[in-house]
Amino acid sequence: MEGHTKMLFILGLVAIASISQIYRVEGAGECGKNTTPDNEAIKLAPCATAAQDENASVSQSCCVQVKKFGQNPACLCAVLLSNTAKMSGVDPKIAITIPKRCNFANRPVGYKCGPYTLP
Repeated sequence: MEGHTKMLFILGLVAIASISQIYRVEGAGECGKNTTPDNEAIKLAPCATAAQDENASVSQSCCVQVKKFGQNPACLCAVLLSNTAKMSGVDPKIAITIPKRCNFANRPVGYKCGPYTLP
């Protein structure tokens, strides 16, 4: 059952990103000129369970992806609050704990992410 749920999650992310690509506005956003937070959210598919359950273990592949975003806290925040993340069932209050749960020493502690603060 869990495999089926993950596959639906990934398919949903791909569908949402494809739709958002159609309406993409040219210009540099939080994540750069050639992408959007919704497109970048797909890269966090390995974090699906950890972003919905604070007691779930965070996979190594999730930590690798989050570490890439952690170098740009504004992008990480935009991705966690993106429509793709919301429609995928991501709980921002839980998702912002992933960098800490990955034990990153150089994470953006205290960074304001909408109404949330990175721990």
